[in-house]
Amino acid sequence: MSVDPRSPVLVGLHQLSQRVDDPSQGAEPLEMMISAVEAAGRDAGSKALLEAADVVCAIRGRWRYENPAGAVAERIGATRAESAGTPFGGNVVQAAVNHFAADITAGRRDVAILTGAEIGRSQSRARKQDVKLPFSDAPGTPDLQIGHELNMVHEAEMARKLVQPIAMYPIFETAIRYARGESIDAHRARVARLWARFNAVAVDNPHAWIREPMDADRIATPSPSNRMLGFPYTLLMNSNDKVDMAAALILCSAEAAQRFGVPRERWLFLHAGTDAHDTPFVSNRQDLHSSPAIRIAGGRALELAGLEPDDLDHVDLYSCFPSAVQVAAQELGLSEERPLTVTGGLTFGGGPLNNYVMHGLARMGEVLRAHPGQKGLCTANGGFLTKHAFGIYSSEPPERGFQYESCQAAVDATPSRDAVVEHDGPAVLESYTVMFGADGPERAHAAFLLNDGRRTWANSEDVDLAAAMTREEFCGRNARIDGAGRFSI
Repeated sequence: MSVDPRSPVLVGLHQLSQRVDDPSQGAEPLEMMISAVEAAGRDAGSKALLEAADVVCAIRGRWRYENPAGAVAERIGATRAESAGTPFGGNVVQAAVNHFAADITAGRRDVAILTGAEIGRSQSRARKQDVKLPFSDAPGTPDLQIGHELNMVHEAEMARKLVQPIAMYPIFETAIRYARGESIDAHRARVARLWARFNAVAVDNPHAWIREPMDADRIATPSPSNRMLGFPYTLLMNSNDKVDMAAALILCSAEAAQRFGVPRERWLFLHAGTDAHDTPFVSNRQDLHSSPAIRIAGGRALELAGLEPDDLDHVDLYSCFPSAVQVAAQELGLSEERPLTVTGGLTFGGGPLNNYVMHGLARMGEVLRAHPGQKGLCTANGGFLTKHAFGIYSSEPPERGFQYESCQAAVDATPSRDAVVEHDGPAVLESYTVMFGADGPERAHAAFLLNDGRRTWANSEDVDLAAAMTREEFCGRNARIDGAGRFSI
């Protein structure tokens, strides 16, 4: 098949990690980004390709650099490159790839470099050791912002202090359990088996942060090293951000890849990309166990690529928590029994905040290079199952060229519901989690539906009730909220 010279292709991939006992001796994120970009250039076989970049994008991280992309561009000799930044969100890597791929297809760009890095492990150790880590200056303002900030915490959620993923994703998990009609024990066992399959992939992934084999019983069973966090999740079911990891990608036109001498076997074509977000506030979702944006935008990516779910040879579903994987698999029509990750996910592969998907893409690239002609899907998720991006890749070119579409209008047309901050009276418990402390259950957070269909939230500090909620099914029970955000059953 002839290749359109404007076809966007990934040609350079690299990921790296560091494990230092003394956090002050490790590389800072900026240096890790530079190292990753330089290595991606070597992977493509062309230093000149780096110098020819017309944009360098740094994925927003847990650091205070003002314009790290500009500093990276200067260090690699990309003198004409614009600098780009992103908002927070696990979706931004794939969203940025989609953005630059569309630019390349339209002839607006030729070479785009993306990079990101986090040192969560070193930062955690530095806090414990009271060590101040040195960070370079990277002054200035990026020339471009890819994507925009989205307020994702409703005042009703804020009032109940439901602002962290470690509380909200377990609430999604409980809703999944209730919607499937599973018992607490059966559900826990199934999710642990799912996560054990992710662990098995990590064991075989040379870049994974945790490669120790773990079975489902170990993942599901609380222990001193695997404490309960937000019911029903143990620590080993949560994203692992205590990692020092960096990655880089080089995306360019097929013409540029040929001009700079990138060997054809290094090329990975983008077949299709889509983006959309669910209601910015969880409070307005029609239910807590599905995602219209994943269903519509993910399904549309498959349609644009001319594929059915079973045509995908490899999949990397965004995996911050098991609920995110289950919702995505359900909406995309993928069996939970098939491999759903190429990295091991954010628990075992490693969860460097917003930059995980770059590691997923780099690993997907390695897998597809090793299996010419096969096809892979990468999904990305930001917020509370809120912002989504999709990309389909192969070593073979697409028949119709790269296809991109925003699916927001179709998602916005799906049903939603109103929310209320305060409520005094009866309500039906919709879903919940129980947050644990060192001594056991401490409080319950719960979503409730009112008689008029609106949603509200309430908490309980009754530790006996919270403990019971980990043993018995409380979804669907009648409750009373006292007008100050406290519920009783």
